Amino acid sequence: MTQRDFHMEDMKKRYAKFSEMKLSKQAFVDTRLPEHERDLYNVIGNGVSEDPELKPSIDTVEGFNIHYVGAEPGKGAALHTHTTVEVFFAMSGKWSVYWGENGENNIELDTFDIISVPEGVMRGFKNIGDSYANLMAILGGNDPGKIGWAKSVLDLAEKSGLRLDSSGKIVELNST
Repeated sequence: MTQRDFHMEDMKKRYAKFSEMKLSKQAFVDTRLPEHERDLYNVIGNGVSEDPELKPSIDTVEGFNIHYVGAEPGKGAALHTHTTVEVFFAMSGKWSVYWGENGENNIELDTFDIISVPEGVMRGFKNIGDSYANLMAILGGNDPGKIGWAKSVLDLAEKSGLRLDSSGKIVELNST
């Protein structure tokens, strides 16, 4: 393999300092529901965020997208699907990754445990520890597509005042 020379200014475009990352508390249509409140950092690539204001810290995508998720105990993502593999890595705390049409299956992750969920499988996750914890989500591919939500999640989100537009971005419903 030929060695490449890479200049500092080019490498700095591929560097993200956590203390300077922007987070979204409403990155997905389910995050207004109390049991699904969480923080999302869009680290590498646009990923699947439904928040049109959330930009990645590193926008160069080369086969994967990375998000950091932080949540209080008992909170996490509702059942959803992706058109790519999704890998969950427990950065801290204890997490449950559940899957199936109704989330009937579950594996618990301790810190540094990891699981790879195949494309098209309905999945969710929840902090089952006793303090705020962080999880890394890695989505395969340059374009991970849009999230597919369980109908019950979309119905509850609409009751909370949110829905998705035709491009898959969050729309705040008018309270009239």
